[in-house]
Amino acid sequence: MLKKTLVALALGGALMGAGQVMAADYNIDKPGQHAFVNFRISHLGYSWLYGTFKDFDGTFSFDPAKPEASKVHVTLKTASVDTNHAERDKHIRSEELLNTSKNPTATFTSTAVKSTGEGTADITGDLTLNGVTKPVVIAAKFIGEGKDPWGGYRAGFEGTTKIKLKDFNILRDLGPASQEAELVLSVEGVRQ
Repeated sequence: MLKKTLVALALGGALMGAGQVMAADYNIDKPGQHAFVNFRISHLGYSWLYGTFKDFDGTFSFDPAKPEASKVHVTLKTASVDTNHAERDKHIRSEELLNTSKNPTATFTSTAVKSTGEGTADITGDLTLNGVTKPVVIAAKFIGEGKDPWGGYRAGFEGTTKIKLKDFNILRDLGPASQEAELVLSVEGVRQ
């Protein structure tokens, strides 16, 4: 459920603009596994359950001089959820939660970017999860940018947001402490 949202969120962070002079387009570094869409949700109010989505892809563009013109798009395969427990992952994929057989992908597409300070921004966008599309806001932070050892140029961001499960038609009651999931994104993109 946190799946794609996380990725989109992370990308949004890139929009706030690092130190470049002009707009640039980036692909998320999926082949090098330098991007993560993670989540956590309270387990009965006693501890945190952590997970990740292993299969996602996306792009972002940003112009530090015009962060409001930045864009992010991420697509995530919901069945790639991994909480380090096979039976739990099977339950998360079931009709009670993510219903991955009916909704195999989740997406995030930015609709607005607003600078909130030096190297930070709020990225508003449409998150589609479990067949439901709702607006979410990702608090994004620029981590760094520069040349890599292979002749490319990279930029990295992190982002966080929270989603209410019921907003995305996830109706299984997991208890009062487990009504929201927190998405934590870390994204490194390779300039095209």
